[in-house]
Amino acid sequence: MSQRKQQLLRQYRKNKRIAMLGLAVVIGLCTVLLSVWCLPLGLLLAWIIHEAWFADHIFYAASDDYRYDFPADTLVHALEINGEKLHWSPPAEVKAGDTLILQVRLSSNWLGRLFDPSVQLGDDVQTFERGARGVRYLNLTGQLEQLQKGLSIAGRFCTLAAQVQLRVFPAPDLEGKRIMILAPHADDAELAAFGLYSQNADHVSIVTLTQGEVEAEFYQEMGLDRKQAARLKGRLRSWDSLAIPLWGGVRQDSCVQLGYYCLQLPLMRERPEQAFGSRESGESDVRTVRGQNPFVLPSDTDGIPSWHNLIADVAACLQHFRPQVVIMPHPELDPHSDHIATGQAFYQALEQVEDQPELLLLYANHLHDNDRWPMGEAGTGVALPPALEPLPALSLFSHVLSPERQLDKAMALRMQHDLQPPLSVKRSIRRNIQRLLTGRRWPRTGDNEFMRKAVRRHELFWVLEEEMLSCPGRSFRKP
Repeated sequence: MSQRKQQLLRQYRKNKRIAMLGLAVVIGLCTVLLSVWCLPLGLLLAWIIHEAWFADHIFYAASDDYRYDFPADTLVHALEINGEKLHWSPPAEVKAGDTLILQVRLSSNWLGRLFDPSVQLGDDVQTFERGARGVRYLNLTGQLEQLQKGLSIAGRFCTLAAQVQLRVFPAPDLEGKRIMILAPHADDAELAAFGLYSQNADHVSIVTLTQGEVEAEFYQEMGLDRKQAARLKGRLRSWDSLAIPLWGGVRQDSCVQLGYYCLQLPLMRERPEQAFGSRESGESDVRTVRGQNPFVLPSDTDGIPSWHNLIADVAACLQHFRPQVVIMPHPELDPHSDHIATGQAFYQALEQVEDQPELLLLYANHLHDNDRWPMGEAGTGVALPPALEPLPALSLFSHVLSPERQLDKAMALRMQHDLQPPLSVKRSIRRNIQRLLTGRRWPRTGDNEFMRKAVRRHELFWVLEEEMLSCPGRSFRKP
């Protein structure tokens, strides 16, 4: 996390403490001057207010502009919202599948500090953080025809400046291309790209790096000790990584589980020859979950969970599947340590491979400073995530999912064992408070927060092309 984001986090916590202290003083005065009952009632009210309006993990100023740089050759059109309509006559080279991003200046009204401000875009809605004010980026991909006729656009709990900019990013040609998804954990491929991979299933391979054995408390409730629970969860999630892609049409012989251990990849990279077993299961042999892999991997000879073996295994997968397109985590937006290490492993393995991919598509399943993005309800569009510091200037690719494919994606996520445990009592109460007081809604397809965040109208990727792939910018964490 950058120094600036750490400062914002400290300021956020400081403001929260000051607000709670002020409320405590008010409750104390009311208790002294009015009634002793003010104390319990005041504490209850303070807790409800916190759960409704202060529980979001958003560690930046909502009044800041989102800051994005795009390639210099990006097609940009200055447009104007006229009478809550946006009209555009596209040039002939713009196609229906191209990614359309609308830069707007948004300003929340006072209700937009109590409720989530959003923008209605034809039959879509895209939502932002409470109190949002400044430059934001709406995703109009899939609405080219409506734009030509006049797309309705109106803010709810916010207003939009009339002057806007529309950027057009040509859709990459994926037809018939061999696609490999690098998933740090089981479910990352489905969260980021189920719609895309199920539409191109005959040419897709999925390589999952870890077993996903950590945080197995749910299985301890079955009477297992910590190690037994972690082993069971690792086996289940390894099975998920091989079996669930079948729901999207990907053959089992196109799926590989490498079997390394969660949260150990960064340490492995620091000491490449050293073995790093599981923190929780007690195991240190990656071969325990490799029984269904379609071919022999280099480290099958010893099963040692080392960085050296991981690089050899990833290189073997690249050589076997010869992907033309690789889908993997965005190293700047997605802060999960295993996700960053996955990209680092890919770049090192690439040095051992003759056939180089043509294209990288980068995804973000987590963010540094906003755990609600994509904000809003399931089934709605995906606006660009907050970027308070400039990112590398990359093109964008937004893949559109039909309602039928969104439902299939929701079912794929429901099969994931890591997304199945029920909500905790605290989370369930918080959700009901927010539903009642702030109007937030969660889907009926499942309780896990990823059912809201990942099952959307769009899947969003950042595009790194071949000429940049061999020499990525310094910020892309190439080893």
